[in-house]
Amino acid sequence: MDFSLRPWSLDDLESLVRFANNINIAKFMTNQFPHPYNVEHGRAFIEMASRNTPRNILAIAINGQASGGIGIHPQGDIHCKNAEMGYWLAEPYWGQGIITKAIIQMVEYGFANWDINRIFARPFGTNIGSQRALEKAGFALEGRFTNTLFKNGEYLDELVYAVRREN
Repeated sequence: MDFSLRPWSLDDLESLVRFANNINIAKFMTNQFPHPYNVEHGRAFIEMASRNTPRNILAIAINGQASGGIGIHPQGDIHCKNAEMGYWLAEPYWGQGIITKAIIQMVEYGFANWDINRIFARPFGTNIGSQRALEKAGFALEGRFTNTLFKNGEYLDELVYAVRREN
């Protein structure tokens, strides 16, 4: 299935709220990704995602409709050569290889636009789909931190996957 990565706009508000308001997505995200997800959350997100140049948070557009998001977050201080990647995809599009391709495109975009040497992602130990997508995109598992995260009343493992510029 074809998709594109593009900047967010207020025109995306309706599809953002429709797709993001999903417990099956929220359960794999930090608590900064609220559930339920409403219009106010969506408007604040789009405003935040539109601030930086170059844009570091992009919409995953499928059939012209914002159907997920992906971002590169450069780190500071002694971690300044690293960036964290985060992403989500609307549930109707899971299992179609879209997120793997979006990760690959975002890695290329990240290395082209920021002076970084490593991009990492931190999926939950329970998010097998995300782990597989990262592996297919060339990321390697660097670490597993047992029962580090606390989400929805339970302890979860945190995994760290990364890809380096030289790979």
